[in-house]
Amino acid sequence: MGAWDLLLAGLVILLGLCGVLLPGVPGSWLVWAGVLWWALKDPRPLAWAVLVGSTVVLLLSRAVRWALPTRRKRRDEAMRRLTAYAGAGAVLGFVLVPVLGAVPGFMGGIYLAERLRLGRHGEAMASLRTAMRQGGADLLTELFACLLITGAWLGAVLAG
Repeated sequence: MGAWDLLLAGLVILLGLCGVLLPGVPGSWLVWAGVLWWALKDPRPLAWAVLVGSTVVLLLSRAVRWALPTRRKRRDEAMRRLTAYAGAGAVLGFVLVPVLGAVPGFMGGIYLAERLRLGRHGEAMASLRTAMRQGGADLLTELFACLLITGAWLGAVLAG
């Protein structure tokens, strides 16, 4: 696989990660499409194993999201800011504490955004609980699955 193909597959995966945080963009499917493109261009068994694993992870995340209670999601300026902080926290947590750090990073990002907005710890914690009930768990599930897929893809690329 050439460097340009690898770079383009990585950009599609990165676009998918950003797309998870944007409403209306099929981010998880873009991540999967980037891995599919990479696996089709690089026919090693490791590439196909990553593709199969990413398919399983995406289907499991869909099942978990389906099992979660549906909540009404509002999309205003505060929610977009909250989503940006949560996404940045999840990526930072995923890098600092591999894999498991995404969950506390996501929740820490929401807490930080609300603490800066509201100014008090108690109000920020109450807002964190409300945000997680109103779609935060759904977003966290999809983002965590995409981060797992991206980590597996990056590991496979660096391994060989």
